[in-house]
Amino acid sequence: MDDEAFNISLRKFLKMVGVSSQREMEQAVAKALQEQAIAGNESFPARMTLEIPGLKLQVHFDGEIRLQ
Repeated sequence: MDDEAFNISLRKFLKMVGVSSQREMEQAVAKALQEQAIAGNESFPARMTLEIPGLKLQVHFDGEIRLQ
């Protein structure tokens, strides 16, 4: 195994997930606000699931997204 290649690919994947996830959440909040489906002071439980079938890995990360 090439540790450097592995670490670079991990960082690249995590950066893509972080940037893309943030963009999706911002768009969802903006749309809900525009449609007046939310007031803008809510908190939402959130769950992220990481799956790597080839490693038989499935792990959940739970948190909270607060708008205020």
